[in-house]
Parts: sequence; C-alpha cells; structure tokens
Amino acid sequence: MFQDESGQGGGGAGRSARNVLGEPLESCSRDPLTGYFRDGCCNTGPEDRGSHTVCALLTEDFLAFSKASGNDLSTPMPQYGFPGLKPGDRWCLCAPRWQEAFLAGAAPRVALKATHEGALTHCALADLKAHGADLS
Repeated sequence: MFQDESGQGGGGAGRSARNVLGEPLESCSRDPLTGYFRDGCCNTGPEDRGSHTVCALLTEDFLAFSKASGNDLSTPMPQYGFPGLKPGDRWCLCAPRWQEAFLAGAAPRVALKATHEGALTHCALADLKAHGADLS
C-alpha cells in the first residue's frame, strides 16, 4: 500500500490523506469493505491506475449504467471476495467512471468527506458538490 510519512495511504509526502474539501479523509464503507486497498477508505496511490477515489452512494440507475458500460458491480464474484453491490451501498468508484456517469446523467450521490482529493484530477469540485450527500 502506498503510504506517506505519517503512515496514511495516498496523502502525499508528510501529511494524511485529504478529501475534496481539504479535510482529513473519512471512511467510505467497511460493509461492504471498499477502497482500492480494501481499507474502507478511498485512498489511492501510484498503483491505483483507475483512481478509486469517489465515495459514491450507489443507486439502481448507476448500477445499471455501470453494467451497460461493461463494469458489472452488482453480480457477486465470490472467487474474488466480491459480494456484489446493491442500491444504498457506499463504494469507492473510479473517478473517471463517476465523471462518465455524470455526463450521462446517471451519477450517484457522493460522500464528499470520504472522497479523496485525487478525484479532482478527473472531476470538477462543483459537480461533486452538486451531488454531495453530506453537505450541511
């Protein structure tokens, strides 16, 4: 796992991982266990070529969109320890896939406090905020 000097994944040299709001990254989901590193957070590192950085609240529409786009997230694959996802689950999505869904009108809501700042390489903060599920 990619770690910075503080021992946190994906934060950059000398600091903890940050979310898109510039705060410490919060957990996305432990049930189902998500994240590129399966640590419950949308941490990232150089080996995460898909940028699994957007903590999304999955919907039936998004799951259907993803399946139609060639990434079936709803079918369990026990041989890989993947339970299959259902509406209401929180999951670290690839930022480019979230952006693709956004452009198609199928983007799920986003837990901004659990979305890694690395998502901003692929997604505009204003778009993520417009889909934010945890803004007060």
